[in-house]
Amino acid sequence: MLQTKDLAVVILNWNGKALLEQFLPSVIKYSSDAVIYVADNASTDDSVEFIAKTFPTVKVIKNTENGGYAKGYNEALQHVEEPLLCLLNSDIEVTKNWLQPIVSEFSTNENTAIIQPKILDFKNKSLFEYAGAAGGFIDKYGYPYCRGRIFDTIEQDNGQYNDTRDIFWASGACLFIRKSVFRTLKGFDESYFAHMEEIDLCWRAFNANYTIKYVGTSTVNHVGGATLSNTNPRKTYLNFRNSLFTLLKNTDSKVFVRIVARMLLDGVAGVRFLFQLKPAFFLAILKAHFSFYSNLPRLIKQRNLLSQRANYYESNSIVWSYFIKNRRTF
Repeated sequence: MLQTKDLAVVILNWNGKALLEQFLPSVIKYSSDAVIYVADNASTDDSVEFIAKTFPTVKVIKNTENGGYAKGYNEALQHVEEPLLCLLNSDIEVTKNWLQPIVSEFSTNENTAIIQPKILDFKNKSLFEYAGAAGGFIDKYGYPYCRGRIFDTIEQDNGQYNDTRDIFWASGACLFIRKSVFRTLKGFDESYFAHMEEIDLCWRAFNANYTIKYVGTSTVNHVGGATLSNTNPRKTYLNFRNSLFTLLKNTDSKVFVRIVARMLLDGVAGVRFLFQLKPAFFLAILKAHFSFYSNLPRLIKQRNLLSQRANYYESNSIVWSYFIKNRRTF
């Protein structure tokens, strides 16, 4: 029977002293039996010294470089031995009893490999938060969306998602995973650097017949955009590029049709940015596509080493449903 003492809460940090100062106290307060780690991505501020002085019960793992989210966690988790892992963003406030429902789900269902809690907006706790909301899904062209958030439409939390159910992907803002599964899947794809690496990990888990769950009786509050804001073209570049990476590696036998359709839809998004007088975002999409072309040989090799499953998507096209049929909720 698993217990909270079997769980490691691992917070990735890079020059985030202010965030640690604000949010680490809630993690310590409400995670008394868990082992808490801060994995430092070679910070140049005094984060590490601050943790040692202010939070002596927190264990610090010092990574050799700032390899982003993917490499940062891959490197750090080699030093963690607890059988359950929680990958927690440094800008998250946790709540009372947030761990108990998660550990209970892992104990009850052996095939449950990955879990996400309910993620609300720290700045307005009546709303779901963009990055994960009440669990993630994906359409046949690789566009991710959530219960509680489709594109930029975000729902209020009225208890409509206080359930436990299968989902397709769990948010990297607060992702629980069995350590054995993380190692079997060989961790995150480090070429992503940041953004969508958790969707790739979950897709590989789905293709390997693992179950991913949302547990709505556990709640965390997320600031969001603390590393890269939605107004940063760099984030647009990473999201569009990494989405193509993920689709090519993991989608079913209709991969060519899906990739071509996705790239055409990306082109529409780029034109939309031009009409909105946002040329930097248009260029970010172009750059993402050229990076995808240059990585094709590596991605095809990866695909050939992975298994793929059909019927992975919940919606034929979330773009069509949202923009044409005016569908705004899950």
